[in-house]
Amino acid sequence: MKYLIVGLGNIGTEYAGTRHNIGFRVLDALAKASNTAFEDRRYGFIAHMRVKNAELVLLKPSTYMNESGRAVRYWMQKENIPLENVLIIVDDLSLEVGAIRIKQKGSEAGHNGLRSITACVGSQAYARLRFGIGNDFPKGAQVDFVLGRFNADDEKTVEERAQVAIEAIKTFCLAGINITMNQFNNK
Repeated sequence: MKYLIVGLGNIGTEYAGTRHNIGFRVLDALAKASNTAFEDRRYGFIAHMRVKNAELVLLKPSTYMNESGRAVRYWMQKENIPLENVLIIVDDLSLEVGAIRIKQKGSEAGHNGLRSITACVGSQAYARLRFGIGNDFPKGAQVDFVLGRFNADDEKTVEERAQVAIEAIKTFCLAGINITMNQFNNK
């Protein structure tokens, strides 16, 4: 089986390490742990790896967050991957830092990357791994918070929880969405 694992983020050094780029960060950790590297390809950075009998195509879209759907649709078609084998890793303001929630489908919850994906693939029925970035910001400062960096304590939490996210990704590919939700949504 082949899977498309998409980490959402924005390209460019000014966005590196920001809360909004947690999807890129998780995929970078997965690629590093698997001794694979990303290549600059059409609409994104791509890496290939295997987990037992599953082939994973890792995608970090280079289309910027608001156009992520174009990259997802292109690589789904190019690699012939069905929507049920797609997992999107996305930052989530409504979860505390490092909290992980796996969902089989759902709304975009105001996230522009998810909105773009839904528009381009024509469905909300794709799995997502929501990675908490917290919401400790004053009213009206959401954009600055999301595009800001983690403090030292949160940074440590994110590093640890990225490893849990990697295990959730592997479980999704080997055991399916239901087992993944049962196993990781309570951690």
